[in-house]
Amino acid sequence: MALSFGIIGSGWRAEFFLRIARDLPEQFPLAGVVARNPDKRAELGRRWAAPTFSTLDELLTERRPDFVVTSVSASANLEWMETLSERGVPVLSETPIGRDLKELHRVVDLERAGARVQVAEQYLFQPLHAARLALIESGKLGTIHETDVSIAHGYHGVSLLRHFLQTGLRLPKITARRFTSRIVAGPHRNRLPAERKMVESVRTIAQLDYGDRLGIYDFTGDQYHSWIRSPRLMVRGEEGEINQTTVRLLKRFDTPFQFDLVRRDTGHAGNLEGYSHRSISGGGEVLYENPYPAMRWNDDEIAVATSLTRMATYVTTGEPAYSAAEACHDCYLDQLIEEAATSGQVVVGETQPWM
Repeated sequence: MALSFGIIGSGWRAEFFLRIARDLPEQFPLAGVVARNPDKRAELGRRWAAPTFSTLDELLTERRPDFVVTSVSASANLEWMETLSERGVPVLSETPIGRDLKELHRVVDLERAGARVQVAEQYLFQPLHAARLALIESGKLGTIHETDVSIAHGYHGVSLLRHFLQTGLRLPKITARRFTSRIVAGPHRNRLPAERKMVESVRTIAQLDYGDRLGIYDFTGDQYHSWIRSPRLMVRGEEGEINQTTVRLLKRFDTPFQFDLVRRDTGHAGNLEGYSHRSISGGGEVLYENPYPAMRWNDDEIAVATSLTRMATYVTTGEPAYSAAEACHDCYLDQLIEEAATSGQVVVGETQPWM
């Protein structure tokens, strides 16, 4: 029987979880949503046909979900995590799990007191990233020594960098700088541009030097929605590399081999199965298969659904979905990048209690 979940919050990110529950209610049964604002509760009921509650106690008394997603502001998240943990409810926390080192230490204290906390860090589960990681983990590229990640901001970008570079919870030396330029404004997440407008675009570039490995973090805030700024990835190992979606390997030391990561979606070019993402393949094998092949979801929705599935497994078996320790480390490295970019100095972190 599928585990039920609740949501605290009614914002833009909460809607990702609501769409998944609406589209696959048997697999993701929604116990209810807690929203303090009565107008938002009414809108949630109308738009999503979701059970709504004004307080957590109402939700727990009437529905008692198996776990709760905290999809609230960063300033409110930790307090909600502590409240749920006091009531013995497992938590799938939206990001960031903490805004500063003091809050990250409070998360560690929560876990030490017996709280069950995992994090909805979904980027690793987006199809293309999952396929790239499967290739890296297969060992076909050999030991990875370099990665250049320009995909996501802050702790999300750090999460991808760490996993592509396979550094675990190690601490690097960090140097960073910012560069500001001008760009034609693109769409907002909720609206298209109404006029031509020039805006300031801030780029943060950081080197994370692990001694035997080098990670380049590179992100411009416009990338998520801009039509003229795109994501970029380079991963280099002893025996090959991934450059965007092109993979170069050696069959033997004197025999190069190249292939592309190919996405298979249905519903294109006369296909009558209806639109959905199915798989990503390359080099003669399938590297990723969508666990929800019938759904008309974008890649981030697939990733969020994967986080929910992994959280249900965690509640049942204890197998981590995305651990609080990893999320704390992502946030800590993000804070160190900010410190390095602001100070212009080389920054090295100190060992923390989640390591």
